[in-house]
Amino acid sequence: MSSSFLPFTLLAATVAGCLGLPLAGASSGPTQVFILAGQSNMEGQGVVSMDHAKYYNGGKGNLVWSMANSQSKEHMAHLRDGQGNWVQRKDVTITFKARNKVRTGPLTVGYTGYGESSHIGPELQFGHLMGDHFDQPVLLIKTAWGGKSLQKDFRPPSSGGETGPFYLQMIAEVRTALAKLGDAGFELRGFVWMQGWNDMVSEEGTAEYAGNLENLARDVRREFKTPQLPVVIGELGNGGKAREGSGMDRFRKAQRAGSEKIANARFVPTAHCARPRELSPNMGHGHHWFGNAESYFLVGEALGIGMKELLGR
Repeated sequence: MSSSFLPFTLLAATVAGCLGLPLAGASSGPTQVFILAGQSNMEGQGVVSMDHAKYYNGGKGNLVWSMANSQSKEHMAHLRDGQGNWVQRKDVTITFKARNKVRTGPLTVGYTGYGESSHIGPELQFGHLMGDHFDQPVLLIKTAWGGKSLQKDFRPPSSGGETGPFYLQMIAEVRTALAKLGDAGFELRGFVWMQGWNDMVSEEGTAEYAGNLENLARDVRREFKTPQLPVVIGELGNGGKAREGSGMDRFRKAQRAGSEKIANARFVPTAHCARPRELSPNMGHGHHWFGNAESYFLVGEALGIGMKELLGR
């Protein structure tokens, strides 16, 4: 796909405008597009405001609480406006298909598998960083499903065997979103991968992970004819520092090893984003960062910084 900008057709502009997508013929230039893919931690499990004493630990660690009490509270101030409403970035649009329904609109809280505004994922702060980085409009295409492995569900074609059905669905969802922008109205700028739990709990999945990760990057680049597409891989940092020799430790090393084989890629550590279960809303959900909103905010920050390093400006 060409990086040069050509006038957008009236039909394409009408379609994009009706769907709430950034108009790729705007004077600010072609839309800068990022693919955000993975499983449930990319879907987003960070609690926004639920605070039931029994089921959500009285709200500790949710986004509202975190903006007043967490280590990152001052860094989160941009998420709300002066009236206390969740900010909606007009220059950053997100599209996400969940429960067979595509939701598209300005970046804000709530673009997760739950619908409405109950949760956040890494996309929130990642999108803010990309919006601040570019003068052009930004589009995040989020495509994620919980409980899926790279070994089977997302298995890329280059790994041989049966191509994973969710790899195919991921590609289809991205193509559908890109088609609404028009061929000359956008630039595909990066691929962000946040996934791993189902492979981590499988010895076979862990053993194959580095090779499958390398193949995933190769195949995504081939699919969209972008051989140097920047690729960011987020560490499975759940639980913080891993015990030496543990399954989590072995898996993180496999993630790093695979990332290092991919040109123009960054492995982004995220274990530092973990917060104590006692200060989190979902104390029994270690696989989902205990639902801690600050964790998801910090993961998005780390992924965004990694992407900016690859973008080089």
